[in-house]
Order: sequence, then structure tokens, then C-alpha cells
Amino acid sequence: MNPGIIDRLIDRLDKLEPEAIQRIVLQIVQEKGFLEKVFEVLREGIIVTGARDSVHYINQAACDFFGLDPKEAIRGKVSALFPGIDWSEVTGTGGVVNRDLVVRYPELRYLNFYIAPLASQNDGPSDDGQLVGYVIILRDNTSTRERQMKEIESEKIEAVKSLAAGVAHEIGNPLNSLNIHLQVVERKVKKQVDPALATELLESLEIARNEIKRLDFIVEKFLNAVRPSRPNPQTTDLNDLINEALTFIGPEVADRRIAVTLDLQDELPLLHVDQDQLKQVFYNLIRNSCQAMGSSGELTIRTGCNDENVFITFADNGPGIPPDQVSRVFEPYYTTKKTGSGLGLLIVHRIIHDHGGEVEFKSREGIGTEVSIFLPRAERLMRFLPTKSDSKVIDV
Repeated sequence: MNPGIIDRLIDRLDKLEPEAIQRIVLQIVQEKGFLEKVFEVLREGIIVTGARDSVHYINQAACDFFGLDPKEAIRGKVSALFPGIDWSEVTGTGGVVNRDLVVRYPELRYLNFYIAPLASQNDGPSDDGQLVGYVIILRDNTSTRERQMKEIESEKIEAVKSLAAGVAHEIGNPLNSLNIHLQVVERKVKKQVDPALATELLESLEIARNEIKRLDFIVEKFLNAVRPSRPNPQTTDLNDLINEALTFIGPEVADRRIAVTLDLQDELPLLHVDQDQLKQVFYNLIRNSCQAMGSSGELTIRTGCNDENVFITFADNGPGIPPDQVSRVFEPYYTTKKTGSGLGLLIVHRIIHDHGGEVEFKSREGIGTEVSIFLPRAERLMRFLPTKSDSKVIDV
């Protein structure tokens, strides 16, 4: 209700009959009730304030944004709703204000609030009216922001894919060249007159050739992990995959003098996973732990299961990372290491997500880091009949 109408009513009270006053008051109440019903159905938050920080009206949407009880909110101050914002500075401009606000309770929301002054309507044609309060309109931009962040994330991942393809190509050529030269050296060594020396050199050549194969395998799996590729699932025992991964990456772990403790549950339920992709996940997590611990440390690998999932945990006693960095570990290019690429955990997250699983990352400074992977048990997967062109595995 316009404050000017109330002022004129008060000025004329002594001239009106009781019946007339009753009709006017009834009209005011009806109009106020109608406007409140309109405001209550809006998804935007509506707050009407007085000129001095008091809350005169707040709709349910605004209460939900801030986790407030409507009756309690009416008794409070509007400045208390906007922590970190100088309310006197915002309203001191005298004009319309449009700002963004992050609300962390009762849940994380990104709000945009629009503030416009309310002035009384006087009879004088040249008088702009006296300031009687403000109206605040709150819009929830959380979903919009999340969509924008997903678009940015998608662009980053596309850039990673392009980079990975280029890196794989540039590394692949020297590896092929090295392999060819090793073959040439091998033929020359076999012609040596000293059989003992030839045997020793051939052993070294075989080690070098195996290392080239290992590098080529890592590059290939890295590229397959980054590029969009659908898993090729097979029924698999998780403990067997872990042992294969440790056999492959064992020389690197031993070189860093890392002690590995295995706590593998016997007779785990089978998984329906892409074996090569899961081993790529294990390589990345083991390598991350080894790099974090440096030249010594202890890595504990545990497996287990519950009614829904089979899980594996990699726990190290490295330095850990600060709490404010934990939420960023799956971002492309983000790394806490001086020489890190920031792609290892991104690859882990993508592969596990494609398998219908989840990744849990926990870290405490000075104590260590623990990464847990949860994968659905094979019996929790339902295979539908294939269509004309494809077949799908649906998680239930």
C-alpha cells in the first residue's frame, strides 16, 4: 500500500464517518493481502525495508535463501542479511543498486540483489517525495553460474584433449626413433667377438627396450584416458588389477624407497570395468602419492566392499595439502606440485565417473592424503537387450 494514501487518510480522519473509515481500512487490508499473496508465489526474494535498516516485509523465497523464519526476520535488521556488505554505503547512493552476493547458509547460493529506493507520493508536482524505505529483489543465479562453470570446465577439458594429442604425437616420434636405433645397436652387438660382452650389452638393450615400451604404453593410456572413449567393461577381480598395476609401476616405487602395504580383502565381489582404464587410475594415484612423499614414505592400499560398492583406498603419509585447496584438486591444470601437470586427478575423476563410480579425496596437512574410489558391484548392473545399433549398461 502506498504510504501517501495512509498519510492522507490520517489527515482526514476527523472529517470521515466511521463507516467510511471502516471501508477504507478494509480496502487497505484486502489490497495488502492480495499483494502479499502475489509476492509469496514468486521465486524471486522480495524484501521491503524502512528508511533505517528495518525489515517491513519479507516473502518466503527470501526467507528460504537465508534460512530465516518469517516472523523472526521481520524483527531483524536488513543489514544482518548481507554479511560483509556495508548497508549504509549501499543505500547512501540514493539510486538503484545492482550487486552479486554469495550466501553459504543454509546452502551455497549465488544471488543477485537489486535495491531501489521507495519514496512517498506527495501532492506537490515538483516534490520527488520523502524516502520511506527500499525494495530489494533477490534472484537466485546458482543454476546459471553452475551451468557457466560446466561450460568453462568443458572448454578446459577440450583444451586438455588437444594438448594430450599433441604431446602424445611429439613423444611418440622420439620413442619410435629410439627403438629403431636400439635394433641397429643390437645387430652390431651380436657381431662382437667377445660373447660375454655381447651378452651384457644385450641385457642392457633389452632393459632399454622395455622402458621404451613402458613409456609408449603410458602415453597411449594417457591419451585414451583424456580423449572421450567409452569403457570396454569386463568382469574383473579388483585385487588382480591392483597387483598388475603394482608390478608395472613397481620399479618407480622402489626407486623412491616407498614402502607399500597391501590390505586387500579376500573374495571381493567382481566388478564390470574396463581393465586398462582402471589400471591407468591406479598408476596415477600411486604416482601422485610417491611424488608427494618424495624419497621415502609409506603407501597403504586397502580394498573392501559394502552392499552397493567395491572400494579401494590409497593412503599415504605425505605432507598433505591445505583445506582451501582440497576442493580444487579435480580442476584441469590445477596442481600443488612444482612440476605437476594438473591432469592426473582429472583423468582419475573422468574414468571413475564413466564407470558410474565416485571419488573421495581427503587430506590433512602434515598427516597425509587419502583417495578412495567406489565402484558399483557387478551384480548391481542391469544389462538391457541391445538395440539395432548399440547396447547400453544402465546403473540401477
